[in-house]
Amino acid sequence: MGNIYYVHPDAKIGNNVRIGNFTNIYEDVEIGDNCEIHGNVTIYPGARIGAGVKIFPGAVISAIPQDLKFKGEKTYAFIGDGTTLRECVTVNRGTASKGKTVVGQNCLIMAYNHIAHDCVVGNRVIMSNACQLAGEVVVDDSAVLGGGSLIHQFCHLGRNIMLQGGALVNKDIPPYVKAAREPISYIGLNSIGLHRNGFSQEAIQSIAEVYRILYLSDLNVTNAVKLINETLPQSLYRDEIVNFVINSTRGIIRSAI
Repeated sequence: MGNIYYVHPDAKIGNNVRIGNFTNIYEDVEIGDNCEIHGNVTIYPGARIGAGVKIFPGAVISAIPQDLKFKGEKTYAFIGDGTTLRECVTVNRGTASKGKTVVGQNCLIMAYNHIAHDCVVGNRVIMSNACQLAGEVVVDDSAVLGGGSLIHQFCHLGRNIMLQGGALVNKDIPPYVKAAREPISYIGLNSIGLHRNGFSQEAIQSIAEVYRILYLSDLNVTNAVKLINETLPQSLYRDEIVNFVINSTRGIIRSAI
C-alpha cells in the first residue's frame, strides 16, 4: 500500500522529496529538492521551502498570521536550505507589515516552537523546545535560545547569543553575549559559543573590551557608547555592537553583574 497524502496539483515539489502519510500540501507551495516531510504535516499557501529541509509530524507551515490586522493579503513563509523543523513547530506567514516570515538556512527549530508573522530568523539558529516568538521578532545568525523562552514582539536578538531557558525577553539582546535571570540581563560574554564558532582569541578580546565599557563601567548607555567610540580602536566587532545599541528600538538588556 502506498503513502496516503494530499498534494495540490499546483504545488511545485522538487526532486527526491519524501512525503509521509496524512500530510496536506496546498496550492502556491514550493518545496526544494531532497526534502523529508513526515506524516501529519500541513503546508499552507505561501510556503517557500528550500532544499534538504526536514519537517517532522504535526508541523504547520505558512498558516495565516494570528494578527487581527491581517486582511488576507498575499504573503509568504520562507524556510531556508538544510533547516530542520521538529514536531509541532508552527511558522505563520507574514502580514502587510513585511510580507514574509523567514527562517534561514541550517537552523534547528526543536519541537513546539512558534514563529509568528513577519519574524526573521537567521542562519544556523538553534531554538530549543517550546520557544515562542511573537510578531516581527528578529533573531540573528547562530543565536541559541534555551527551551521555553518567550520573546516579546519587535525584539531583536543579536548573533551568537546564548539565551537562558525559560527566559522572558522584552528588550533587545546585543550580539555575542549570554543573557539570563529575571528580568533578563547581561551575565557575560558567550565565550564558549564564540570559540565553538571559530572566533579567534583576538576577536573575543576585542568584543570583551566593548562590553566591559557598556556593562561594567557604571555609565548610562549613551555615555558608554561615547566612551567606546573615543577609546577603543575601530573594528568590525566594535562597530557592529555600537550600531546594534544605537539602533535598538526597545532598548537593550542591562547588566546583572
